[in-house]
Amino acid sequence: MRLTTKGRFAVTAMIDLALRQDNGPVTLAAISQRQQISLSYLEQLFGKLRRHELVESTRGPGGGYSLGRKAADITVADIIVSVDEPIDATHCGGKENCHGDGGRCMTHDLWTSLNARMVEFLDSVTLQKLVNDQLEKGVEVEDKPATKRAISSAPVVKPIRVNAPNSVFALGGISSKL
Repeated sequence: MRLTTKGRFAVTAMIDLALRQDNGPVTLAAISQRQQISLSYLEQLFGKLRRHELVESTRGPGGGYSLGRKAADITVADIIVSVDEPIDATHCGGKENCHGDGGRCMTHDLWTSLNARMVEFLDSVTLQKLVNDQLEKGVEVEDKPATKRAISSAPVVKPIRVNAPNSVFALGGISSKL
């Protein structure tokens, strides 16, 4: 079983969201910036998380995402399964046709048992536990959402408008009018 970036990023983004949702909806842009995850990738993941009702979206100014249910009621398995991440160590995807001819491989039962243990483990870890672990490690959560404003201390320099012709053809047009 290999957990791809899809599953890892979904869990990471959900922890970030759970840590900060008390200040109101959290934007994907903010999660993207903090976690260094592509915004378009997050949009895809959160679409799937929303369809599985793990998150809710709020539109408009001040909008963003919040958890669809309590963090204690969301497990890592819920998150991973919602983003279509397979939790399967068998070569055959559990179909028992490991060799392609309908026959099982000698280690099929081993990998099936591993699958059951992985699902059991991931189902035992809640989002709230992961949030608590981060808080115990000293992760700081800002009181107010970080909003980027378009205010700069540098003066705005407006381009100078030149009323000169911008091409040879335009120049020719001016001389014929004189």
